[in-house]
Amino acid sequence: MPVKIRLARRGRKKAPFYHIVAADARSPRDGKFIEKIGSYNPMTKPATVQLDVDKAYDWLTKGAQPTDTARALLRFKGVLYKKHLQRGVAKGALTQEAADAKLKEFIDAKDQKVAARVEQTKQERLDFLTMVSGSAKPKAKIVETDTDAGEAFRENAEEVAEVVNEAPEAEAEATEAEAPVVEAPEAAAEETPAEDAPAEDA
Repeated sequence: MPVKIRLARRGRKKAPFYHIVAADARSPRDGKFIEKIGSYNPMTKPATVQLDVDKAYDWLTKGAQPTDTARALLRFKGVLYKKHLQRGVAKGALTQEAADAKLKEFIDAKDQKVAARVEQTKQERLDFLTMVSGSAKPKAKIVETDTDAGEAFRENAEEVAEVVNEAPEAEAEATEAEAPVVEAPEAAAEETPAEDAPAEDA
């Protein structure tokens, strides 16, 4: 008889609640099961997982196959890690005391993360209620202005204005430089000196 560790759905519509069970693979999802080994509530924040680690490990050693979601829950609660450590103990790579210490360290770290997440959720809920009650105003978004960028923009604008003002003068100078130079024609004849001029009759 193939045995699966899977979830059996409970709860009302749009509010699921699951039992983690060891059941015959041929039975319906919410039907007959062999043994209940835990529960899973995804509606809380964070999700609540209660699992009998020893029973789950016992079923795994007997050959029960977990579904994908059940495997993730077993990994989260340290059942798969316990199976891994016990395999090392069986091969002589670890002592039982060392394996138990590693498993306890793993579970304590997980519990600390869950506790921190619970506290964070409580604080978020408290902040939300405080804001809704009207006793605290939501934090206004502060727009930080970059003064360096503004100054650089103004300097750039001044440089552009100077270039634009100098452009007509430069064009005028270029046109004058390109224009051909016309030389004045030399006098064809020089004026006679006053001494050579004939004297007028009185």
